[in-house]
Amino acid sequence: MFGYYLDLAIRSLKRNKVLTALMVIAIAVGIGASMTTLTVMQLLSGDPLPGKSGALFYPQVNPVPTADGNHGPYDVLDYSSAVDLWGAHRADRQALLIEGSIKLRAPDTHLPPLMVSMLSTTTDFFPMFDVPLQYGNAWTTQDDARRARVVVISADLNNKLFGGADSVGRTLRLRDADLRIIGVLKPWRPSPLFYDVAGGNYSRGQTSYLYRKPQDVYTPFSTGLDINAGDFEMFTCWGTPPDAHQQQTSPCVWVRLWVQLDSAAKVAAYRQFVAGYAAQQKVLGRIAHADDTRMPNLMQWLDYNHVVPSDVRLQTWLAFSFLAICLFNTVGLLLAKFLRRSAEIGVRRALGASRGAVFAQCLVEAGTVGLVGGIGGWLLTLLGLWLVRRQPTEYADLAHLDAGMFLVTFVLALVASLLAGVLPALRASRVAPALQLKTL
Repeated sequence: MFGYYLDLAIRSLKRNKVLTALMVIAIAVGIGASMTTLTVMQLLSGDPLPGKSGALFYPQVNPVPTADGNHGPYDVLDYSSAVDLWGAHRADRQALLIEGSIKLRAPDTHLPPLMVSMLSTTTDFFPMFDVPLQYGNAWTTQDDARRARVVVISADLNNKLFGGADSVGRTLRLRDADLRIIGVLKPWRPSPLFYDVAGGNYSRGQTSYLYRKPQDVYTPFSTGLDINAGDFEMFTCWGTPPDAHQQQTSPCVWVRLWVQLDSAAKVAAYRQFVAGYAAQQKVLGRIAHADDTRMPNLMQWLDYNHVVPSDVRLQTWLAFSFLAICLFNTVGLLLAKFLRRSAEIGVRRALGASRGAVFAQCLVEAGTVGLVGGIGGWLLTLLGLWLVRRQPTEYADLAHLDAGMFLVTFVLALVASLLAGVLPALRASRVAPALQLKTL
């Protein structure tokens, strides 16, 4: 019967081309607007490390040494706390991170010096965050300890300096030090740049920077301290910093620490360890807020930092409101279309068609409109995402329609059209055949 109803639906839609076009356009425009914003929302709010984010945690302690400033722990750690927690090796993996900018030259190229972003971290950074390598390898734990002059570079930088060729073994000059390239990343664009998130409630509406590209160069943590002393990004300070080269003892927070804990028991034990460390530091007089420790996992940390820009959330709500308006218009058009066929429906009922059969026929016709509208909505979504990629926002280039969202486009169009067709189909199925036959 479905094939018969589909044939009737196509014939009916061909007879009323203008009305059919209006319904298809209404569905297509609503789907295009909603899917464009939904795709952007899905890209920005998804889990950056599916299956692993629940095992990654971000320890926080409040290093302020005085009783005032009881506002909760800062979003990053002071050097002493970060290194102490990392050096205890109580987690399955742990990574220290500091970020800054540095002047770079490639001696065997003719390119001018570049200012690039640098992340200095420990070797666990790469397996913890599933960082993909195209050439070579990351450094070892021994390289961390002996301040090895080695570097891993991004695919973008490798393309810019060496045309994408395997550059392992070549030399880069970072500031005044020569470092040997030991690894090159594959094209890698985590969304958001989750390991670099900070700002808490102050980051609301100012989070586009979290969707920028990853850093250009990666060095061992101790190596970065040596070659870029004093030129790392500070989060905040609660006192006057001393000489920039004495950051290890400065009253500032600027170091991130991530830990990987692979079981609930290890999570509970590490929480106790962090709390015990804070209590010990209070006894030593270094901090004043021993009970002010936290350890959110990755998704909790992203949620706390409001990583989805507020304007994207608002646009998504507005787009789905617009889809609802389009559906109401489609309901009116379907109602007008079906009621204009009351005589035809009356004849079918008189010949033995049940109300259910008429209802099903009308729903098939509404679903056909939805599928055609879905094609139009898909094309409009591609256009909308192309326009998004033209915008001056750092996450704009991430706006692409993947296979899952492609399927959602047509499912949403079909469901929307069927919902819009329920009331008109119900009204059409209740047409009294006797009254309609009298008018013939």
